[in-house]
Amino acid sequence: MKDGVNGVALGVFVFFFLAVTVLGFLASRWRKAENEHSLDEWGLGGRSFGTWITWFLLGGDLYTAYTFVAVPAAIYAAGASGFFAVPYTILVYPLIFTFLPRLWSVSHRHGYVTTSDFVRGRFGSKGLSLAVAVTGILATMPYIALQLVGIQAVLDVMGVGGGEDTNWFVKDLPLLIAFGVLAAYTYSSGLRAPAMIAFVKDTLIYIVIAVAIIYIPIKLGGFDEIFAKAGEKYTAAGAGGLVPAPAGQWTYATLALGSALALFMYPHSITATLSSKSREVIRRNTTILPLYSLMLGLLALLGFMAIAAGVKVTNGQLAIPQLFEDMFPDWFAGVAFAAIGIGALVPAAIMSIAAANLFTRNIYKDFIKPDATPEQETKVSKLVSLLVKVGALVFVLTMDKTVAINFQLLGGIWILQTFPALVGGLFTRWFHRWALLAGWAVGMLYGTLAAYGVASPTQKHFGGSAKEIPGIGEIGYIGLTAFVLNVVVTVILTFALKAAKAPDGIDETTPADYTADAGDPGVEVELPPATAGTSH
Repeated sequence: MKDGVNGVALGVFVFFFLAVTVLGFLASRWRKAENEHSLDEWGLGGRSFGTWITWFLLGGDLYTAYTFVAVPAAIYAAGASGFFAVPYTILVYPLIFTFLPRLWSVSHRHGYVTTSDFVRGRFGSKGLSLAVAVTGILATMPYIALQLVGIQAVLDVMGVGGGEDTNWFVKDLPLLIAFGVLAAYTYSSGLRAPAMIAFVKDTLIYIVIAVAIIYIPIKLGGFDEIFAKAGEKYTAAGAGGLVPAPAGQWTYATLALGSALALFMYPHSITATLSSKSREVIRRNTTILPLYSLMLGLLALLGFMAIAAGVKVTNGQLAIPQLFEDMFPDWFAGVAFAAIGIGALVPAAIMSIAAANLFTRNIYKDFIKPDATPEQETKVSKLVSLLVKVGALVFVLTMDKTVAINFQLLGGIWILQTFPALVGGLFTRWFHRWALLAGWAVGMLYGTLAAYGVASPTQKHFGGSAKEIPGIGEIGYIGLTAFVLNVVVTVILTFALKAAKAPDGIDETTPADYTADAGDPGVEVELPPATAGTSH
């Protein structure tokens, strides 16, 4: 690591940060709406984004700064097992092709802003809707915090903020400024801000990956040399070489599958989806988003390059930023750091908006102020988005970084438990609302307790997301095991409750709602029931 502040890299980083800040504030005038005081406008960009804007927005949403830092860091630390992120992003797109267009259609028909809006309308249950909303908020908070971890890694490598003995305020001031600016333009421009900035973020990332995958191997003697040195490191560490041992194959497969099922359960993924202007936009995006998976595979290779380049860091999250500083000229290292930094701002903005929309529509409106006007909803959502960012900032500044990572792993286990209610509800009304709520509770309880019991070399609890699968004896992803229990409980209780003729909720949707497109009669929503102050 270079001594002091890398002035050239910092200068380039600041230039791009200022550029996206200007774009963030200008976004409030982009596609300006006649009525800005509604969640459709502030929280969903007016539901007006076309194919390319949605592609950049979803890409900026799903492939975050933490992805940029953590995926190759996992390869750097553990070898090829870290590649699980690549197959799960391949699996996810055929999966979402089957259900996201249906969610878009029913949401536009009824004016749903969140997944909890849909669950409430489909099953007639505010309790189930509340469970989905709370799960979404809890799972999103540590995800936002991890974007801060990505920015901190870049700032540390550039030497900004001083050493560990520096006054905490001085050390964290750059981070405070970055998220203060983020909070300001998100409050002002809503979803339009990250949509506009995503163009810059993704362009920078593609440029950095393209250069890195060519330039760094040339400097290191080619991929043969890179893989040879990486294999030597893993063998010496007792990991058995590049490829994980057979004992880890269940963990790899279940983690990839479980992560694929969970990815589009996150509120920010759905927020970006519902902002598009037609179901055809969603269908097109599921076919072109895999281009990001190609980029992710190339990105993961940077972990091997860091080993071959002799990068030595005590915190694995610093491995890739340090590789960039060691291998690139200072000016291009600044471009790479800007890509990571902006890669944190885009998803953090979308995540905070998604969490705020869940609170506003499914907690504040449903349980606190049922007669809230659209203007009041928007005001509350703006304020909550600020509080969410502040909470994430406090979380990162006051806790060890591994805590944030472990909570994000726990968030993945939790969010997967909303799959039966959301995806199941998009295809069938057979499940009973009480059974879905009971299945969710069982999955949440098992997943949390199982994760609590996982130890690591550095901590006694929440040390990982894999544990022995009951009845099979193999080590697998806790979230997928919890999901299976969730589904089993839901199915059994649905049979029992239907046999007992337990009262079912009122379904406000019709079969035609799930295939409706923009321009179809009834799709263009003016004042949906949730906005007019009536209950779903």
